[in-house]
Amino acid sequence: MPTTRIQKGSLAIDKILYDFIENEALPVAKTVLDIDSDRYWANFEKVVLELTPKNKALLAKRDELQAKIDDWHKNNAYELSAYKNFLTDIGYLEPVVADFKIETANVDDEIATISGAQLVVPVRNARYALNATNARWGSLYDALYGFDVIPEDNGAEKGKGYNPVRGAKVIEFAKNFLDETYPLTDGSHADVTAYTIDNGKLSAKIGDKVASLKDSGQLIGFNGTADNPTEIILKNNGLHTIIAIDRTHLIGKDDKAGVKDVILEAAVTTIQDLEDSVAAVDAEEKVEGYRNWLGLMKGDLSENLEKNGKTITRTLNADRTYTDLNGNTQTLHGRSVMLLRNVGHLMTNPAILVGGEEIFEGIMDALITPMLTAIDIMGKNTLKNSRTGSMYIVKPKMHGSDEVAFAVELFERAEQAIGLPAKSVKMGIMDEEKRTSANLKNCIQKAKDRTIFINTGFMDRTGDEIHTAMQAGAFVRKGEIKGQTWFNAYEKRNVGIGLATGLLGKAQIGKGMWPKPDELAEMYRTKIEHPTAGASCAWVPSPNGATIHAIHYHQVSVKDRQSKLLTEGYPSLDELLTLPLATDTNWTDEEKQKELDNNCQGILGYVVRWVDLGVGCSKVPDINNVGLMEDRATLRISSQHIANWLAHGVVSESQVWDTLKRMAKVVDEQNASDPAYRPMSADFESNIAFNAAADLIFKGATEPSGYTEPLLHKARLKLKGYQGD
Repeated sequence: MPTTRIQKGSLAIDKILYDFIENEALPVAKTVLDIDSDRYWANFEKVVLELTPKNKALLAKRDELQAKIDDWHKNNAYELSAYKNFLTDIGYLEPVVADFKIETANVDDEIATISGAQLVVPVRNARYALNATNARWGSLYDALYGFDVIPEDNGAEKGKGYNPVRGAKVIEFAKNFLDETYPLTDGSHADVTAYTIDNGKLSAKIGDKVASLKDSGQLIGFNGTADNPTEIILKNNGLHTIIAIDRTHLIGKDDKAGVKDVILEAAVTTIQDLEDSVAAVDAEEKVEGYRNWLGLMKGDLSENLEKNGKTITRTLNADRTYTDLNGNTQTLHGRSVMLLRNVGHLMTNPAILVGGEEIFEGIMDALITPMLTAIDIMGKNTLKNSRTGSMYIVKPKMHGSDEVAFAVELFERAEQAIGLPAKSVKMGIMDEEKRTSANLKNCIQKAKDRTIFINTGFMDRTGDEIHTAMQAGAFVRKGEIKGQTWFNAYEKRNVGIGLATGLLGKAQIGKGMWPKPDELAEMYRTKIEHPTAGASCAWVPSPNGATIHAIHYHQVSVKDRQSKLLTEGYPSLDELLTLPLATDTNWTDEEKQKELDNNCQGILGYVVRWVDLGVGCSKVPDINNVGLMEDRATLRISSQHIANWLAHGVVSESQVWDTLKRMAKVVDEQNASDPAYRPMSADFESNIAFNAAADLIFKGATEPSGYTEPLLHKARLKLKGYQGD
């Protein structure tokens, strides 16, 4: 693809990116900052030239450590004490810093003190970005009716039109939720015939009796009038619930109390993603994400979509208002508080060249995205994201505290280059690499005045676990990895170290994604384990998933759990360093083949959409046609697992090739109804996506940290006809 470039000093900037910055981004930034084009690009160039050598040195350190670890495993049988001593000797394990507490200031309550569901969404997709941001409030009735939390038995099928049998079960569930969360002094919400506000208290008429809330403090306000409210605003564990009343509504007219819906505060925060859920390999695709983020910060992002033959324009929701018990008007934030995940330290991007070399994408993101956020940081937009003047950047895939320190330096330099207040750019540290897990306290300490988030990410963390110990031996089957000693230690140490370093009441501690967006009943049964484990947020794949998961934060007080866990300690480093190696590899041929089938089908199903369609996150049917949310993290674990089994002779190259070709036909069949889909099995040798999937496996042992991005980017750039400069 021919590329026109604009030269600014030593920067050769793709004209697509340059025009976006000049014509869309800088004019907005100029309204709140003392910044102009020449100064911006001069500062940009200075940061790139000065920080690029440091970035390269950090990546070289990764390679150096990995080479030493590979060599040690090839020459030594794994034994915990010797392994730990070796990691200490080579500097992989850092001397632990003295106790400290984080000092991050100006953090919004949604991140510091409110626990709840967290959405992650590709910011390149405007519709998804808007839906996720607007998922701060979710209809419990809709989430229950449309998904499997309510079984489709005994006449409760969803069907095409409204099914009153199913509707009755939805209402029963919702009223039970109200009984459990906001119990009355007498009777059930299901039997209430009228709600009113009387002398600052909720009056619930049941027959000839009047009940009130057992905890009167849970009522905080209403809309409408006290004797005829249209909304009743309740609060529990920091989260709001709205009982919506309308006796003329399709649902409300048949409800005893006229209740038409129960609305939950659901996705309290949303990560808008420029990383794992996004395919963005050049200026054209990066600008799509940047433009959407700018629209979110300005508050004017919109997207048209067709629904039932009509064009609907989707925009950001306004704030909600209500009357408090003193008669004053109060405001509730109408949207999720947004974090933005930037790219990590590894990748480069051809959007900007210096001396013919692509600049590091993480440096580019840091010098562009805060400038796009300036209007919100400075509080000059109408639909505010942060009300404390902060930007929240989630920084992924960092290895150890030196890399966190580099990110801190990068953020500081970006603030200075753009003219933003010091420390206005905050950092979310993703604990998804082994070297970070093993040195987590040190990592947080390096960013102690910027940290607003840490979380665990099972898929990436497992991918790195496999890659780091690739030469140690064959790993257990993928489905058994979560049951191993290291995984329990990883999850508990993350929470424990976070609490010990002062994150309680100041920052988020997060847990990973629920991968089955259509199977919310199972999520409802199991994902309560995340708030119970002390996580103040956990990832969900959809707005309806956020609404269902919100129930868990009413059932569990995360603040109380964290306070208790703070006194209990956490697993030792020894447990974290216990490798999940198979004690033997005497699996049957059928078991090994099933493992290969599952992994290869998932890899191909994801890669073909990433490379051919530029879709970085999607619901990909697995081998049993169960839709799973896939992104590069799921790809990393599957490809690394096969690479490990290949390295230790559990499976053969020919067996993997045969499996890939057979599974490619399965994936082709699963996508047969998509007119944009190009079958892989039509020509294996020339199909770019198929060969990229194969490379992820056969080159997996030598790719940096087992990351999938370099090969995926190379394949998509080839498909786009990109020739470079």
